[in-house]
Amino acid sequence: MAEKRCGKEYYRKNFFPRNYLDMYLTFDSGESLNCGTAQAPIMDKLHKAFSEDGIQGDTLIDIGSGASIHQLLAACESFKEIIVTDFLEQNREEMKRWLKNDPEAFDWSPVLKYACQLEGDSEKWKEKEEKLRRTIKQVLPCDVTLANPLDPLVLQPVDCVVSTYCLESGCDDVPTYRSAVKNVGSLVKPGGHLIFAVVLEETYYMVGPHKFDCLYLTPEIIIDAVKEAGFEVLWSQALGFTFPLAICDAKDTFFIVAKKPSESQ
Repeated sequence: MAEKRCGKEYYRKNFFPRNYLDMYLTFDSGESLNCGTAQAPIMDKLHKAFSEDGIQGDTLIDIGSGASIHQLLAACESFKEIIVTDFLEQNREEMKRWLKNDPEAFDWSPVLKYACQLEGDSEKWKEKEEKLRRTIKQVLPCDVTLANPLDPLVLQPVDCVVSTYCLESGCDDVPTYRSAVKNVGSLVKPGGHLIFAVVLEETYYMVGPHKFDCLYLTPEIIIDAVKEAGFEVLWSQALGFTFPLAICDAKDTFFIVAKKPSESQ
């Protein structure tokens, strides 16, 4: 039987945030994404959801943030408060390092410039960086396999929950995934939104020298899980890119925006 390369202890021992950021979020000298090319379409769709579709509110929770901020750069223009979360303490510590403007923190300037380019002015990236720092109010532990992923903390349901590349890494099988979608969805208030970016048909991905198992998901499984969690799917799209096989075997990334019906409906 093949060794399982997943589970909480495996992640604690083998997942190093700087390895992940260097592999998946580093721009080349021309400030175009290389392996991070995968992140640009996600940033494009998040910009659409928040800036063009008008999804906004007081509070957004990002589930499984890792040490990444690219998924939050559009959101900080549409929400007064962002709460970032991750299962791993090392990811939370790396996030706090950036929030404190530690000189040893990961350099996000090319990603910030790309986000500002989407908004029409790539020169305002430093202002964008400071705005996001001000908007992130809490860095919390989370576990999507718990009925309350933020346990023991209990928060009022929020306007929007975002999660990118998280649940498929934290769930061993489809029933667990369906349950995790319900758990995460419980954090959204009636009338609020749930936004996922999910890798499709992936069985492994690399972080530094370590291989991690991933749950094989299709658009049908994802859409069914979101509907079962009590959400109406507003729109979804396969984004049309892959990583090199040396990095992972994902076939694509799937982006989905859903709304929890208001209590009056």
